[in-house]
Amino acid sequence: MKPTAFMSRAFSLLFALAISSLAADAPKPLFSENFEAAAVGKLPEGFKVLAGGFAVQQEGSRKFMELPGSPLDTFGVLFGPVVKAPIGASANIFGTKAGRKFPAFGVSVCGAGGYRLQVSAAKKTLEIFKGDEVRASVPFEWSGGGWTKLRIRVRPAGAGCIVEGKAWPYSGSEPIEWLIKYEAPEPATPGQAGVWGSPFSGTPIRFDDLVVVAETL
Repeated sequence: MKPTAFMSRAFSLLFALAISSLAADAPKPLFSENFEAAAVGKLPEGFKVLAGGFAVQQEGSRKFMELPGSPLDTFGVLFGPVVKAPIGASANIFGTKAGRKFPAFGVSVCGAGGYRLQVSAAKKTLEIFKGDEVRASVPFEWSGGGWTKLRIRVRPAGAGCIVEGKAWPYSGSEPIEWLIKYEAPEPATPGQAGVWGSPFSGTPIRFDDLVVVAETL
């Protein structure tokens, strides 16, 4: 049976409403940086280095922020607006291993002492930190030598908050479900987003496509 003009119009209306609903539910971008307009050897305005020699570098036509491969410690930089939960952030991060030495890297929200989603390659885990303390950990295989996408979300829940995270190869598909979850008894404090790197392999760690969003409840 061929569709009538009325059926076609009704289908078009339903499709438009569905698209509108999805757009309304999509997280609202608050900040984004891909470094394409940034000067090499510096950082864009507004970036706050907590520790480490972060600077914009370029390879071919691509620019990115890079953390040198030494010294071997944990370094971080904050960016974006100071906001309160519900909040989310994501970043593409590139690292390499050297023999049996592996890097660790992550993305965070809620300030320097807030919640950080971290790939700890040597431990083969994906972890959620609160400041310097591990609050949750799940198995995670990092292949190395490619870009990895990390995404963290923090949302209020009762008197506390729920922290969720996922990580996947940039060339692959985003997991539908969150891979790790932590239910905190205390509320999340307002703060900036950030990225972190521990170049324990002695090789640089690169960061790109930094995004901060206002998540929906």
